[in-house]
Amino acid sequence: MSSKTKITVAYGDGIGPEIMKATLDILEAAGAQLEYEVIEIGEQVYLKGISSGMEPGSFESLRKTKVFLKSPITTPQGGGFKSLNVTTRKSFGLFANVRPCKAFSPFVKTYFPKTDLVIIRENEEDLYAGIEHRQTQEVYQCLKLISKPGSEKIIRYAFEYARKYGRKKVTCMTKDNIMKLADGLFHKTFLEVAKEYPEIQTDHKIIDIGTALIAERPEIFDVIVTLNLYGDIISDVAAQVTGSVGLGGSANVGEEVAMFEAIHGSAPDIAGMDIANPSGLLNGAIMMLVHIGQPEVAEKISNAWMKTLEDGIHTGDIYQPTLSSKKVGTNEFAKAVIERLGQVPSSLIPAVFDKSATAPMQIKLSPVTKSKKELIGVDVFVDWDTVRRNPDVIGEKLRKANADGLVLQLITNRGIKVYPGGMAETFCTDHWRCRFQTAGQSVITHKQILDLLSQIEALGFDFIKTEHLYAFDGVRAYSLAQGE
Repeated sequence: MSSKTKITVAYGDGIGPEIMKATLDILEAAGAQLEYEVIEIGEQVYLKGISSGMEPGSFESLRKTKVFLKSPITTPQGGGFKSLNVTTRKSFGLFANVRPCKAFSPFVKTYFPKTDLVIIRENEEDLYAGIEHRQTQEVYQCLKLISKPGSEKIIRYAFEYARKYGRKKVTCMTKDNIMKLADGLFHKTFLEVAKEYPEIQTDHKIIDIGTALIAERPEIFDVIVTLNLYGDIISDVAAQVTGSVGLGGSANVGEEVAMFEAIHGSAPDIAGMDIANPSGLLNGAIMMLVHIGQPEVAEKISNAWMKTLEDGIHTGDIYQPTLSSKKVGTNEFAKAVIERLGQVPSSLIPAVFDKSATAPMQIKLSPVTKSKKELIGVDVFVDWDTVRRNPDVIGEKLRKANADGLVLQLITNRGIKVYPGGMAETFCTDHWRCRFQTAGQSVITHKQILDLLSQIEALGFDFIKTEHLYAFDGVRAYSLAQGE
């Protein structure tokens, strides 16, 4: 290999600098053909007043190299600081988060020695859009955004990944028994895409029982594809039950840029103590080497790492007195891996990375057919607080509003119907959703909504938000109230 690949490197903070140094030492010793462009990220950048955690010039480095090896960072507590991981993933379109979770039994303690699964998590949408508002004295809102193209991209990626790496089954996990529209879209898209991959088995799990099964029988899963928040949670569960979160590496892949990291955080409580396990970042770097077309080096490092585990050279997080031969720190562990470069494990299955797997996956979305969109109502959210918070009082007042037949149909509080015909036992906050529609749910205009809002204001109410109610091709595109 004559030419070197330039990558962007960030040492991070907490234990980040220690595990990055250990990882780069191993990469260099293994003959990885790399040049580094080092940038500063994390707590010190936040404290300079840069709320993104990364200076503008650092973004330019990523745009140029298109490959980012990143150590963990610390995000300061409190408002005003945005997650750098989320910002980087979304800014560069890193839509796919890939987290392999494999058992290395008996050298790393686990009750599930046959586990070998990959979690593929949507990386740009869901609650991680980070759109939040305080709307009343008592109620805060976080918007969950799920799109058809975002869902299709990650689901197609999961099937293409399974096909490329010889995986047999893809499992979709959602909560569409409750979030029938948002999670329902993801599940429906999964079923549509699955038809194009008849050789791959498929199934679907509701996320709660799916998580329980990962904790109890992770070996039944092969590839899991899921939404952003669920994927974040279950990937840590899977990593922990297979041995240690400290072993897990992660790839964040987009059409042009890719970021590689450990799945764990910056662990500032043990920073500078030379006890952190560098394996998570090292495994992320191994994924990076495959991505940039150096699979032979990736194999060499992965096999030396597994041989180190087999020889019982363990950091404190995976040390077992009955099995480990030596407890080591960060630097000594890295040296042990370097000493074993060129060796292969004798019990664990040696790593083999198919050279063809380094080619980027091309994700083509289905053509879009536009539906007929009709406005048939509006939910007006009202901040209203009285001593008794009687739904009948607010309901009877709002019934006086009438914008050319656009009138109050029902009121909910935290999703449950409280007017008309609510239950006296229902607890109410100061945040009321008031649904206005015409008789027969006929099509309405924006002018009617503006007229309605003027009337609501004249009645003395503080409206804080509206949500338009649509039908697409005649099908209701909003949820009914609980109890409706």
